[in-house]
Amino acid sequence: MIRRQFPHPNEIFDLLKFKKPELNPKKRRLSNALTVSDLRKIAKRRTPAAAFDYTDGAAEEEISMHRSVQAFRDVEFHPDILKPAEHVNTSVQILGGSSALPFGIAPTGFTRLMQTQGEHAGAAAAGAAGIPFTLSTLGTASIEDVKKANPHGRNWFQLYVMRDREISYGLVERAAKAGFDTLMFTVDTPIAGHRLRDSRNGFSIPPQISLGTVLNAIPRPWWWIDFLTTPKLEFASLSSTGGTVGELLNSAMDPTISYEDLKVIREMWPGKIVVKGVQTVEDSHRLLDHGVDGLVLSNHGGRQLDRAPVPFQLLPKVVREVGKDATVMIDTGIRTGADIVASMALGAKFTLIGRAYLYGLMAGGREGVDRTIEILRTEIERTMALLGVSTVEELEPRHVTQLQRLTPIQNDAVEAAERTL
Repeated sequence: MIRRQFPHPNEIFDLLKFKKPELNPKKRRLSNALTVSDLRKIAKRRTPAAAFDYTDGAAEEEISMHRSVQAFRDVEFHPDILKPAEHVNTSVQILGGSSALPFGIAPTGFTRLMQTQGEHAGAAAAGAAGIPFTLSTLGTASIEDVKKANPHGRNWFQLYVMRDREISYGLVERAAKAGFDTLMFTVDTPIAGHRLRDSRNGFSIPPQISLGTVLNAIPRPWWWIDFLTTPKLEFASLSSTGGTVGELLNSAMDPTISYEDLKVIREMWPGKIVVKGVQTVEDSHRLLDHGVDGLVLSNHGGRQLDRAPVPFQLLPKVVREVGKDATVMIDTGIRTGADIVASMALGAKFTLIGRAYLYGLMAGGREGVDRTIEILRTEIERTMALLGVSTVEELEPRHVTQLQRLTPIQNDAVEAAERTL
């Protein structure tokens, strides 16, 4: 029998320890966000539908995007037991420099439309966290302003080759002069993908006000106040900003982009150059012959060719074929620190986050980006510790199994051709 007694008042007060309330609503909502998915929910509540859907959506039926996210869910980890990892080191060496975490911020276009701090918030947060920030050709902050926002950190520049080549060449020269150390030559956007959400929302640059826009804005006045009381949107390379996103892309991009353009840019650029948008093993081999330093396996977040290859599934094959000769990186579908750990285990040297960063930006500006980075940092450290891994270099393919959901069907014509080789 357990002897019962009257509780002592001091014991009751010890149990009743109330958490000090957070009076700042932004800090409160960000601290309550425990995952990137939580930040996405906040972002959706706080951002007009057209701007949110531009970030959240993808091309056509959005199959590529959903498959890319699902591929990371279809992962099984294999931890090492009785192998202490008391102190986890998440730092890596990438493209001639260091990064405190095995991920950087990917290039995103029209970023100040998501939240007015835009690239300034992303670059400053990246610098504070010790990770690289990538500015898009279609960014809404200039090369020079990003340098000011992140004066001592690593800045990378993503390049689209435009119909007017002199615009692209000028951007390359400006990025080099500003001390950007890596150039991302992007190859998966000769024309714009068909992004149905944008078409249905009538999304344009700058935003066009309609009855639907007004009704959608009523519960989100803070977004419009920010938008209307801050400097006009300016793009790094476009002198004309009127029209839908697809129209802007199609007027600027050039479907005749070729290896000759890569050769010209390679000769101009003094730093590291990586090609973004690689989707086959064969192209990986060809690119190495043209002097690139690295590859970014990417289907552009599913925003270009729908049903394109899933980068995470392609990763082991490319690493096996060219991993000894080039730095292989990956983006698309990354939503958690565990996704990053799985990528590094399968041979990626680095990863890039796009939507995850923008969800944080829309949820809380600079502080929201800081929160995204902190959430991913914590998830990476926890996943590594549970795997029994103290450093990123210790991660190996044996730590991960990619579970198979979609099985390719052998094409008879391809099989016959292979037999003749």
